[in-house]
Parts: sequence; structure tokens; C-alpha cells
Amino acid sequence: MELFMECIKAFLCGGILCLIGQLLIDKTPLTPARILVAYVVSGVILGGLGVYQYIADFGGAGATVPLTGFGFLLAKGVKTAVAEHGFLGALSGGVTSAAAGITASIFFGYLVALICKPKAKS
Repeated sequence: MELFMECIKAFLCGGILCLIGQLLIDKTPLTPARILVAYVVSGVILGGLGVYQYIADFGGAGATVPLTGFGFLLAKGVKTAVAEHGFLGALSGGVTSAAAGITASIFFGYLVALICKPKAKS
């Protein structure tokens, strides 16, 4: 029953984030790229303020997997690195904490580019 409730919470949290994104796409003149950037930046801001940790504790993977979770990961890495290394941690902490995700993105993007044939938009 505990696992079921965790799945429901993750579904609700991730669903709400997706619903907000879809409403922004449908009801505003913002482009999807700007919405994605806004999600990452909002994750950084909420993570920096300490608010996103409560959302991540409640929503689990529903909060940490979307783009806001990536922003939260960056903010968390910067906080940790600044505490350990001072000002220089602000420059390297975010990239260090997100290195695995960034590496996976590059690797799988390259792999898909090798497998699929790109076509020009018509």
C-alpha cells in the first residue's frame, strides 16, 4: 500500500507540473523552449529558497524527474559546493551535481542521431 501511495503522489506531482506546462503552451504566446527554460529556472529559484525540497519529498520522482527537478539539482549542487569550496563552488557545483544527467543526455542524443536519419522540416 505504501508503494501505491508513493506512485499516486509522484503521478499527481508530475501531472500537475505537466498540466501547468500544457496550459502555458495553450494559453500564452510563450514558445515551448521558453517554457522549458522557465521550468529549469523556477526549479533553481525554488531549490535555492529551500521550497522545492518539500515538493520533492512529497512527489518523489514526480518532482525530481521533470525539468524543475533538474533546476533543483543544479541549485542543490551549488549550495553544497559553496559550503565546501567557497565562491568557486558557485561556478562548478551545479555542473558537478548534474554531470551524470548531462552525460547521459549527450550520449543518448548522439546514439539516436546515429540510428535515425534526420530530415529537414518542410
